[in-house]
Amino acid sequence: MADNNVKKWYVVRAVSGQENKVKAYIETEIARLGMSDYVSQVLVPTEKVVSVKDGKKLVKEKVYFPGYVMIEANLVGEIPHIIKSITSVIGFLGETKGGEPVPLRLSEVNRMLGKVDELAVNTDTKSIPFSLGETIKVIDGPFNGFNGSVEKINEEKRKLEVMVKIFGRKTPLELSFMQVEKV
Repeated sequence: MADNNVKKWYVVRAVSGQENKVKAYIETEIARLGMSDYVSQVLVPTEKVVSVKDGKKLVKEKVYFPGYVMIEANLVGEIPHIIKSITSVIGFLGETKGGEPVPLRLSEVNRMLGKVDELAVNTDTKSIPFSLGETIKVIDGPFNGFNGSVEKINEEKRKLEVMVKIFGRKTPLELSFMQVEKV
């Protein structure tokens, strides 16, 4: 006989900013009730955002779809009710008032999960934020405050060669992506 426990992806709407709490609550509650067979994954798609503050590099996880938590589940019996009764959960996406939660189409799931996988892989090879000839400002190091133009881009090392005018002479500097910003 075919396995009736077919799981689909659903989107749970959560209070914005509480996505990771909601994920933890759902996982804890499902485990506590012994329903892990029916809910296999709870995901908060995030992306890593790198910023520089006071010359320090900060990596923050930023929620990709604020207010949404994805779950892979077979919503049988009490499960939708259990999930909806969790703190900070607003309800399921796509349900009509009092209707059934609507599963995501596979293409949407792949797009979102692809996004997640892609982000996991691409944190470092994120698209190069600078282009040749672009004017940038040095925000870190001895040449802080100087403007220059991008001459070369080294993607592997995430470095730029920047032509900076110092005392009226053009001088090439090698700077990391983190040491410059767009003007």
